[in-house]
Amino acid sequence: MARPCECQKLKQTKRLMKSSHITDEFRQMTFKTFDTKNKATEIQQMYAVTYNYAKAYVEIVEQKSRQNSICLLGQPGTGKTHLLTALSNVLIAKGVQVQYFPWVEGFNDLKSDFEASDEKVNRLQRVPVLFIDDLFKGRDHPTNWQLEQLFSIVNYRYLNNLAMLISSEKTMKQMCDFDEGIGSRINEMCKGYKVTIQRDIKLNYRLQE
Repeated sequence: MARPCECQKLKQTKRLMKSSHITDEFRQMTFKTFDTKNKATEIQQMYAVTYNYAKAYVEIVEQKSRQNSICLLGQPGTGKTHLLTALSNVLIAKGVQVQYFPWVEGFNDLKSDFEASDEKVNRLQRVPVLFIDDLFKGRDHPTNWQLEQLFSIVNYRYLNNLAMLISSEKTMKQMCDFDEGIGSRINEMCKGYKVTIQRDIKLNYRLQE
């Protein structure tokens, strides 16, 4: 029986990694390099939920359910981006196409070239797994244009059972305050894989000596 050689798998992984727009630094973020020692219970729970999602991803996708996504919310500096990047790296190694979309830089890119924005949004709608990092970061309230574009992305993925990985400093309630249609869809898609860490500056590892 013919089997794909290891070199083909390696080439595919490199191609998927390049198309994901995950940086070289982010490629070094793994579950093994995430330190849970002496961390708060909430952070250990966040690690467990993300790790369990990684193990269950194939089964989740095969169920063709809307509840196929994960979101890590709340306090900055707790490792949300690290864990979802580690998850992305695992999925890419399995041959899954992942698109990384950092909220601020991503929308700046869309605004910089309106002629190409439709094509870029279409890709964000259709890619098998979309990783939105720091959702709603920046200004106190997203612009109407940002909300319109985001709704078109989230709604398409919601209707077509396409997974999202979402990190945000906002809570689900704050997302719904911005746009209930967006927030409620994300909430439904992430049932079972949602962690919210309440604001506590002591949990921000970037401020620890």
